[in-house]
Amino acid sequence: MIHYPAKILIAFGEAVDENSKFMYWLMNNGYPELAALTNALHTNEEAFNWLMKNKFPQYGAFVKAVWDDDKALEWLRTNEFEFMARFAEASRGNEETLKWFLANNLQVFVILSKKIYAYKQRKLDDLSDYHKIQF
Repeated sequence: MIHYPAKILIAFGEAVDENSKFMYWLMNNGYPELAALTNALHTNEEAFNWLMKNKFPQYGAFVKAVWDDDKALEWLRTNEFEFMARFAEASRGNEETLKWFLANNLQVFVILSKKIYAYKQRKLDDLSDYHKIQF
């Protein structure tokens, strides 16, 4: 993730915020893995499977880790994806990891982590409110 240009990471953040225009832009401009990552974070199983089949298992593990799968977080660490593990922790709301990003001049990942965390909380709130459940 750290190797993407800032404007691509910003577009990814907008896609996480459910701005489909940015998600489609990523998909059509050479970043299909980030479009799939966005959809997988939005709990799209097909997008998750695409990540796994197209040699982005670290992104698949990141998604699972964001959604509180500790085995996925451990997989990231075991397979030397420490940055992605930290990003997942920050996206879970871990304040110490957010401070680490700030201390290492990686503010864009603080912003992205907070966007992912906010999306996750909205999704969990929707699932717990029976008025919003779609049948």
